[in-house]
Amino acid sequence: MQNYARKEVIEIDSLSFRFDVIDTKTYKDIKEKPKSGCFIYGMYLEGCKWDYDQHRLEDSDPKKLFVELPLMHLVPVKNRKKPTTGIYEIPTYKVLSRSGTLLTTGHSTNFIMYMELSSNQVQAKWIKAGVGAFLALRY
Repeated sequence: MQNYARKEVIEIDSLSFRFDVIDTKTYKDIKEKPKSGCFIYGMYLEGCKWDYDQHRLEDSDPKKLFVELPLMHLVPVKNRKKPTTGIYEIPTYKVLSRSGTLLTTGHSTNFIMYMELSSNQVQAKWIKAGVGAFLALRY
């Protein structure tokens, strides 16, 4: 029988996530699970790119519509205060269509969540550019 260390329980009403982009490693470099949260990889960005030198969103390169988003660490945080500057709340979808059945929450069944990515631009710039994140480019 495994000995599980007791972990802090966070009530759903006070749970939020911190989104740490790990652009110095790939998923192949990860050899063990994080102490808290989870690693995610294999997502794509549309309408922008990730600048590995500045560690933030930047304008897309010419003729490049989609780029891979680096490895991310989603860290659960209790009663987290969301930053008001220096981020873009990027809508994250399952597939490119961005459409789905509308739920009573007002979101599409294709919509997953908003993630916070580092940016030195105002949100309006990325919204006008239609920037989004996707789990898959095809079904």
